[in-house]
Amino acid sequence: MKEREALASLLNDKCIQMVMSDPRRKGAVSKIKLRPVSMNGELYFQQTSYVGTKVFHKNLSVEETIEETERALKEEFRQGQLVTETAMVTILSNKQGKLTFRIKEQENQRGQGSLEHNKKKRYILEEGIAVPFLQDLGVMTAEGRVVKAKYDKFRQINRFLEFIEDILPELPTDREITLLDFGCGKSYLTFAVYYYLRVLKNYDLRVIGLDLKEDVIDTCNRLKDKYGYEKLQFLKGDIASYNDETHVDMVMTLHACDTATDYALEKAVKWGAKVILSVPCCQHELNAQMKNTMLRPVLKYGIIKERMAALLTDALRAEYLESRGYRTQLLEFIDMEHTPKNILIRGIFKGKPADNREQIKEIEEFFHINPTLGRIL
Repeated sequence: MKEREALASLLNDKCIQMVMSDPRRKGAVSKIKLRPVSMNGELYFQQTSYVGTKVFHKNLSVEETIEETERALKEEFRQGQLVTETAMVTILSNKQGKLTFRIKEQENQRGQGSLEHNKKKRYILEEGIAVPFLQDLGVMTAEGRVVKAKYDKFRQINRFLEFIEDILPELPTDREITLLDFGCGKSYLTFAVYYYLRVLKNYDLRVIGLDLKEDVIDTCNRLKDKYGYEKLQFLKGDIASYNDETHVDMVMTLHACDTATDYALEKAVKWGAKVILSVPCCQHELNAQMKNTMLRPVLKYGIIKERMAALLTDALRAEYLESRGYRTQLLEFIDMEHTPKNILIRGIFKGKPADNREQIKEIEEFFHINPTLGRIL
């Protein structure tokens, strides 16, 4: 009980962050990070768990955080490092799960920081600085304030730009870069990526947005002419039949429906794209194919089968890319509370194919499935 009380005295609004590491078992959660956030005026902790190349987020109440942290330190990790406003705390856990706390006093570390979960975060496209395309797309006012109803879209755009920021070392700087956005729609992200890379970062960049809706394409072309974005163009076309380019450096898709994502990924592999960023949507194909005698009691529930099919689809997409030389991650794009379509597939071409084709075949046979991406690759 004393250990629980000690954790309770540390995991409060004075805490800045905590990291639990040195896992007891290989292949399990390798690290857990905690940081306090304020949601609707209440204190919560955002927990980030790292499992291999995957990252999982969830928000916990203070009581849940204390309980989960105590369990994790006793069962999963050998140590924790916690920073408060006035102390650095090292927590050691022995083989029996007994916790030892070592506290080192330090000067106030928070300064003027805030726990606000959303609005106080520093974004790549900062609130208060007017961005023309965000104004015309209805996300910002002329003064640079984010329209309340569009705040989720504003966060989504900035979250995607964080993924772009992560892959900057992979992009060439000595020549023109070609980026293709399949299924660009109203092109919030297309404009954002062009603005970030070309206007803010000065990359020699050419961007093509492709979509089937002619009226949307016309609107986007008018806007890019208005801003003087000479190397940004929007074309009407279908992903599967688009063959106008012979080399593309980066391919991105946001919510391309069902197998449209597969055709976009196939094009990216064909071009040898260095970077792939894809947020799939509406994975119906495997839902219609999946069957397995052993799993019949589970698959008879429609909502469970639908979710399993969606997760299996994206996991296999990542494996197909791995088999073609991509280092692939499945990452959370935005919080589940905003949209269930929140998995981003990020592939970086490294040229070393994974030896996973037999495993993929076994999975396909187990579920009696024949995914589009596997066929067309």
